[in-house]
Amino acid sequence: MLAVLYDIHGNLVALEEVLGDAEAAGADRYLLGGDFASWSPWPLETIARLRGLPNTTWIRGNGERWLRELPLDRPEVVDALRERDSGLGTEEGWLYSLQAQKELDGVLYVHGSPLSDVDSFPAESGSDDERILEGVRDQTVVFGHSHLQFRRPGPNGTTLVNPGSVGMPLDGDVRGAYALRHDDGEFEFRRIPFDTERVAHAWEALGGTFGQMAAARTRRGSD
Repeated sequence: MLAVLYDIHGNLVALEEVLGDAEAAGADRYLLGGDFASWSPWPLETIARLRGLPNTTWIRGNGERWLRELPLDRPEVVDALRERDSGLGTEEGWLYSLQAQKELDGVLYVHGSPLSDVDSFPAESGSDDERILEGVRDQTVVFGHSHLQFRRPGPNGTTLVNPGSVGMPLDGDVRGAYALRHDDGEFEFRRIPFDTERVAHAWEALGGTFGQMAAARTRRGSD
């Protein structure tokens, strides 16, 4: 069974709870979908925990790409990122070098979409769906980035699956989100509670623009 984990954002507290649930459910493989730990309360600890898992497949998110390519078209993000070091030290280069997408058992895994790690599918069908699919047809596409857990049909015979965010949910539910892909190919969505106050305090202690925003997100489960 494959556990599909996206958008952990260095939330080691939520990650431990999610991994405990996945292991109890029988997961023996892990798809790690990006935005692991950059600029977070537990950066190296999160990477070390993920590296200790068996049978892992890693793909890069925008958080890893931004370690070497700052989003200069978004100056407010650049300012927030420059407030502190990523906390990842020598792991930065390896994380930046990860593949952007991976096909596994007939399913395409990306961070945002096949087109871009910062263009993600909305929960409702939209006019941009076909553009950001970038020619993909008749396939299940699993993605994250938006931190919203949902599944829906896409254009051209596709199925779109967002397992949600392990460490920073934004769909109004403060519990960590992930998915299990069973051996029959079906995806099961899971929600796992964690100590949100401990995590919010850790973000506040980190400080800065993003730390304050992340603390608020953790408490609300939304922007």
